Amino acid sequence: MLYKQTLWEAKGLKSYIEERTVKLGEYIAENKCTVREAAKKFGISKSTVHKDVTQRLKRLNPRLAADVGSVLLENKNERHIRGGNATKEKYKSIKVCKNT
Repeated sequence: MLYKQTLWEAKGLKSYIEERTVKLGEYIAENKCTVREAAKKFGISKSTVHKDVTQRLKRLNPRLAADVGSVLLENKNERHIRGGNATKEKYKSIKVCKNT
């Protein structure tokens, strides 16, 4: 494990991940966006965003992690509404054929 940490630090990967984590947290807190929207904006996967803002951010910036946590909780509580609206829009766009 020690070798892996030293190799990461030598390549500058550790600092890159930490910077990305803080930027993601700031973006989500400022824009009150979803993990999916943040992933699209930063060009990374949803699982990476989720891991960064729920695990790594706690260690790097606990105050920001709390802010992001409240945004994620709000999104979680509203997801059934967004899903319902998406389904409603989907079926609005489909033409209905009536057989008489």
